[in-house]
Amino acid sequence: MSEARIATIYDALIPVAFLVLSLFASVRWFGEDSSYGPNQIALMISGCIALLVGMRNGHAWKELEHGIYRNMNVVFAPSFILLAVGMMIAAWIAGGVVPALIWFGLKVLHPSIFYAACCAVCAIVSLSIGSSWTTAASVGVALIGTAIGLGLSVEITAGAIISGAYFGDKMSPLSDTTNLAPAVADVELFSHIRHMVWTGLPSLIIALVIFVIIGLFSEPQAQAGSLEESLEAIEENFTVGWYMLLPLVLLLTLAVRRVPALPAILLSAMVGGIYALLFQQEQFHDDSHVLAQLWQILVSGYPAETGNPLLDDLLAGGGAANMLNTIWLILSAVFFGGAMEKTGLLQALITVVLQHAKSTAALITATVLTCIGTNVITGDQYIAIVLPGRMYKLAYREYGLAPVNLSRALEDSATVTSPLVPWNTCGAFMAASLGVATLAYLPYCFFNLVMPVISIAYGITNFRILPLEHDEGVAVDSGL
Repeated sequence: MSEARIATIYDALIPVAFLVLSLFASVRWFGEDSSYGPNQIALMISGCIALLVGMRNGHAWKELEHGIYRNMNVVFAPSFILLAVGMMIAAWIAGGVVPALIWFGLKVLHPSIFYAACCAVCAIVSLSIGSSWTTAASVGVALIGTAIGLGLSVEITAGAIISGAYFGDKMSPLSDTTNLAPAVADVELFSHIRHMVWTGLPSLIIALVIFVIIGLFSEPQAQAGSLEESLEAIEENFTVGWYMLLPLVLLLTLAVRRVPALPAILLSAMVGGIYALLFQQEQFHDDSHVLAQLWQILVSGYPAETGNPLLDDLLAGGGAANMLNTIWLILSAVFFGGAMEKTGLLQALITVVLQHAKSTAALITATVLTCIGTNVITGDQYIAIVLPGRMYKLAYREYGLAPVNLSRALEDSATVTSPLVPWNTCGAFMAASLGVATLAYLPYCFFNLVMPVISIAYGITNFRILPLEHDEGVAVDSGL
């Protein structure tokens, strides 16, 4: 059997163009509901088109099928984590953990500083535990509820949460992506983090300043009376006390101790369920079926039937079943990305970009744009780090640039823009956890939007771009 023909840029543009047009039509026709089926269909059909192009180029179906199924391995962990997060959110609401966090937030946080405080708190928590996902699914959920109680924008709040969470994630040596990027580029971990401070810290400061300005000019929609009603409704329907925060402390402790996310979140969900049985018995209407009711809450989410409409809006949500659509979106995106990668179409796109990078500024710009494009095409931040990292590694050395410049560029683009793509694993997770559509919070993720721009600006001005002979530290070849 003859070998497959190498894909050209024109081959690659066929499925990409179809995807762009179909997603545009999906959003235009279905609006906010586009992520509940239409986008998935667009991704799956686009993936089929990529496979047809690959087969026309001589790839065997069995080879492509095997490659795509193997690529699906990246979906398993996020999918089970999503299901666990849905259970944890529901259990924490029923157990009074989320209501208590909202109660404390309504008592302490002033509307004028709320957005900036959200960003700062999430940055500190994420830096401590090294996980933007865990931060958003725990502290972030409570902050969204607090924003509703204060009459503030949930879209801006989600942007502040994600901005802070991703700064902390990028600066933490506990983060998986912060370890992956330097491993791909053969860079020592702490050299990578030190180099990333130059783009990460200015981006965070800019984001905080913008959130402060927005807060100063924001007019909360909630009146003082409705705020007091929300506080009273929480006190009437839930037991509130400092010990309600212990499940959050447990989750953060497990994360700091490097316990894997899935067992840590499942254990936290179990503790939330125990809290519901111990402290929130009034939530269960039939004592003979308490466990069955709790079981149903873990499946379908907390029903929020408190009699207070505002409190019901604050607390309705969670449940493993409510994460299934998000998992479908992730599966569809990884199917399309896998088809593009296994047929060589993605490599064809990257190769063309690499051929036009004729200077340091062009190379760094190309790296940033390639990572963003790979995030959009493959729907997975890990592929967006590893694939461009492999392809650009030699080019950085040929241009006399230290590998730490590559590792920083990978993080400045692939990692921080992943939650801005609706079908990316990160974008889908954030939308599902926070209850805010990706495209709705995207304009307010100031940290995530600014960081790639600063990275490109440094490349153009040659600021903090280290030459190869001044590399701070190169790791042993990781083999990635």
